[in-house]
Amino acid sequence: MCKNRSPSCIGKSINNAVDHLRQGGVVAFPTETYYGLAVDPSCSSAVTKVYAMKKRQKDKPLLLLIEKTEQLGLITQMIPPVYLALIKKYWPGALTLIFPAKSTLNHQITGETGTVGVRISPHPVAQELVRRMGTPITATSANISGRPPAQSAKEVEAMFGNAVDYILDGGKTAAGLCSTILGIHNSNLTLIRPGQIDLSRELARSVENNE
Repeated sequence: MCKNRSPSCIGKSINNAVDHLRQGGVVAFPTETYYGLAVDPSCSSAVTKVYAMKKRQKDKPLLLLIEKTEQLGLITQMIPPVYLALIKKYWPGALTLIFPAKSTLNHQITGETGTVGVRISPHPVAQELVRRMGTPITATSANISGRPPAQSAKEVEAMFGNAVDYILDGGKTAAGLCSTILGIHNSNLTLIRPGQIDLSRELARSVENNE
């Protein structure tokens, strides 16, 4: 981990982070909200390690970050039409959408729910990490379940110690509310977790259109 955050240093750090991910490691990285924990979702041992580190229940899915909408085809069976306007308006952004998961997606990621949460982060370091990785990565919050997520590299290190294989230091994050999580139930948009983005108008419109 570089001790300064110059562009060249960050670039080297991102390359190091990608190397760790490809070797089955756990990488902490900054997002638009808090620090997240990234692993290659296809690496079962890495996913298992994240669940253990966070003391997270196995039936709670891990959300994924993608670089661009074209990568949704690697994750989901289909894109619900009602999501198209939301994707256009809010991605990149703090909006996580729940999709039907492809059967080939690691079932650890879905928590055996058959669904997967996905977003595109607007944070430049997170974006570049996913871009250089070339495939989706996990972005579960860097915290032990029930505790506040880490806002800095120092907080990540204090919480997890050597359990994290690499910390990508992007400075202190904005914190505040986490990403808004939205799903679909009975053809209606459904708010699963309130967050940074207020979708009250979109939710009301979805109900009206299905009445």
